[in-house]
Amino acid sequence: MAQGHGWRLILTLLTAALGTVPAGTLPAHAQDQDARIARILRTTPLIDGHNDWPEVLREREGDARWTMDLTDLSSRPDRYNTDIARLRRGKVGAQFWSVWVSPELPGKEQVIQTLEQIDLVKSICTRYADTFTLVRTAAQVRRAYANGRIGCLIGVEGGGQIDGNLSVLRSYAALGAGYLTLTHSRTIDWADSATDNPRHRGLTPFGRQVVAELNRLGMLVDLAHVSERVMRDALAVTRAPVIFSHSGARTINDHPRNVSDAVLGLVRANGGVVMVDYAPIYVSGAYRRWSADSAAEKTRLNAPPFNGLDIGEPEKAAADYAKWLAAHPAPRVTLAQVADHIDHVARVAGHDHVGIGSDFDGVGATLPQGLEDVATYPALLAELMRRGWSDADLAKLAGGNVLRVMEEAERVARELAPVRPE
Repeated sequence: MAQGHGWRLILTLLTAALGTVPAGTLPAHAQDQDARIARILRTTPLIDGHNDWPEVLREREGDARWTMDLTDLSSRPDRYNTDIARLRRGKVGAQFWSVWVSPELPGKEQVIQTLEQIDLVKSICTRYADTFTLVRTAAQVRRAYANGRIGCLIGVEGGGQIDGNLSVLRSYAALGAGYLTLTHSRTIDWADSATDNPRHRGLTPFGRQVVAELNRLGMLVDLAHVSERVMRDALAVTRAPVIFSHSGARTINDHPRNVSDAVLGLVRANGGVVMVDYAPIYVSGAYRRWSADSAAEKTRLNAPPFNGLDIGEPEKAAADYAKWLAAHPAPRVTLAQVADHIDHVARVAGHDHVGIGSDFDGVGATLPQGLEDVATYPALLAELMRRGWSDADLAKLAGGNVLRVMEEAERVARELAPVRPE
């Protein structure tokens, strides 16, 4: 747990026990950290590159998502990471909301559900206009922040969601989408995923067209989820800086979704930004290996006996799996390990090329200790302060870097606007 966050927990317990805690009880270094964070975020909006709240609302709430109260969901048994009260406590200035849909769906159904997800983000902005406002440009993010509102940006998390059609991509842009993740977990007709069998050895000619059209539209090219060959191809083609909306450092944890040092060097040359993910499987090598072992054990226990008669014993399998979990608990993943990824990206690519992409409400109930919900961003900044980060570099991490990338993508789009593809 981050030290400043731990002191707040102690003070909360003291408050409950004693009724009041005198002002100034926080240690001097913690008070200084709070003052520094407040100063940094006074002019720089904190921007998270990836949060799956719209999708999880759709999945869990069905039609109730259009009308339910989103002010405080902290007491819900399904453990949302996000609500309005905690966004405010976390000092969030702008958020890229993911409008993910399953890559297993037929292409046209992916388009329909993507439109529904975009509509949900817009609906939330309309219902809570005193808190949220839809934004598309860096200037609009800054203006919203100056007016005390959280800027809502939209990220389309999967190239399959355009159904192989640039007109669909242009329609998403017209509706306010700010980035396209070139693939999700599955290889698609024009690009290879990091977590599926490759079919194209990178981007196909149409995939290169998609990157060029994203540049022309001023949408960011998001390379989270893609294979390393696709990363390299896209970086060779793009005229605008790219983002990795929620990825980690592969040197820290050798997951194919994470970014190698070689690609970090290319990101530096491109001017892009890697926004570091909180998902334990991407953060911790020990957790990644445990997760693979856990999945294999579950599959083994659920395999039916090979006697030609029995079709399996699900209750026994569940009981045996619970015993396995008790004997093999998940490794602990912490805020400090997320900070390790941020530190590594900053060392290799530079402080100008790192950001935050939490993946809140997209990774289930398990999150790093100290980073359980959207109220915890200040704790992460405080940890980096303790590691010697300057206020200027923390401002870049918090939102300055992604705003710079957005501004450059907007400049490229103005240059390319007359060049409409065939």
